[in-house]
Amino acid sequence: MRFDSSADVVIVGAGPSGIFTALGLLDSGSAACIVIVEKGLAIEDRSCPKAKAGRCVGCEPCRITTGFSGAGAFSDGKLSLSCEVGGDLPELIGERLAQSSIDRVDDIYLRFGADTHVEGVGAPDEVKEIRRRAIQAGLKLVDCPIRHLGTEKAQEIYGRIEDHLHDAGVELMFRTECLDVVMEGDACRGVIVKGTDGVERAIAAERVVVAAGRRGADWLERVCVEHGIDHAPGPVDIGVRVEMRNEIMERVNNVLYESKLIGYPNPFRNKVRTFCQNPGGFVSQENYDDGLAVVNGHSYKERKSENTNLAILCSHHFREPFDQPIAYAQKIGAVANMLGAGRILVQRFGDILDGKRTWQDELNRSNVHPTLPDAVAGDITSAMPYRTMTSIMNFMLAVDQAIPGFAAGETLLYAPELKFYSNQVKMDKDFNTNRKNLYCLGDSSGWTHGLMMASVMGYLMGERLARES
Repeated sequence: MRFDSSADVVIVGAGPSGIFTALGLLDSGSAACIVIVEKGLAIEDRSCPKAKAGRCVGCEPCRITTGFSGAGAFSDGKLSLSCEVGGDLPELIGERLAQSSIDRVDDIYLRFGADTHVEGVGAPDEVKEIRRRAIQAGLKLVDCPIRHLGTEKAQEIYGRIEDHLHDAGVELMFRTECLDVVMEGDACRGVIVKGTDGVERAIAAERVVVAAGRRGADWLERVCVEHGIDHAPGPVDIGVRVEMRNEIMERVNNVLYESKLIGYPNPFRNKVRTFCQNPGGFVSQENYDDGLAVVNGHSYKERKSENTNLAILCSHHFREPFDQPIAYAQKIGAVANMLGAGRILVQRFGDILDGKRTWQDELNRSNVHPTLPDAVAGDITSAMPYRTMTSIMNFMLAVDQAIPGFAAGETLLYAPELKFYSNQVKMDKDFNTNRKNLYCLGDSSGWTHGLMMASVMGYLMGERLARES
């Protein structure tokens, strides 16, 4: 193949794992020529038009999920400071290295302006009481220190990192989509990209790091299949985002900021967990390929609502012969979108228990006012699988024992909340895949879930590449 340009290291994706791969190289004194290919925009150009338009206008690609820093810049921006949280990376590299690397990466975030305050520490007696109530309800509480960046502050921090990379000579190719990797035998030799002009170009590289993020999980799975990159389907998380008044969550919010509760409710015993809690936050919509709309949540440092929102996710593990968990979740999301005429569905928990849909006039007179104003009142149970919905409902009733009012009749459930990280790329502790010179990192690799662990995986990768150069 004829290459149009070359680099020492090409990084596909400017999310946390890709960014920190470049930082790991630079901090190690590497003089490598580094190119980052990113489908979205530079962080200074990222803004969601919904704030002005009052509704999602369907940007392609979505400005919330793509661009420099990935979805992290427009999410709650929480850094989990314990290796117990954030995916399976500790199983790959060991808990000791994972925790020490979290501490080092946390220092880097502080260097670029992260808030020095850590949530979830300093109230051990109150945490014990919350844990006691969780145990009585048959749940496990994972209390994890959290450094909350905040949606707007995260953008400032990543903006400084973007400037740092640019000033250090890293080439940042925005609005450029990676179409494929270039393989010669069992070795990766580069990537094929396409910019806004529609012209395909080939970039030769000594090393290729695919850090495509959760948004790129489906694409990476196709690449793995086409090029024989060893991988295995992992679990897929299907769930809802719940929203209630801050008064219900006040104690947990003040003591822990984020409560990570895990249960295995009857009758199916699937793992169900809370995730991404946003005190005083806002429910949001994200758009994926093929027009799929999914729900998420944000929390700002300064701007606050009267509500707290968090995800409840039910994990599904599939066995042979089925090997398309991402497609399965996408189908569920598509049905939910169809019922909502392309928008997010919302339903009151009490209406689910009563076997009826929710109507807009019922939302209007509720104590809980939706922070996603264009969500469509309806019936999420018409889209969610019975196994999933039953598990979520029984989990919520258990959480209600630990946090009274959690499963109140007016608690809102939004759907679909989907997490696409089911394709786990097989690799060794040094991140080597079965294809030479090709590395797969972050949430799209299936090994990490969230900002901190993705950043850690990238930073360790950058240090390793620097040692080998």
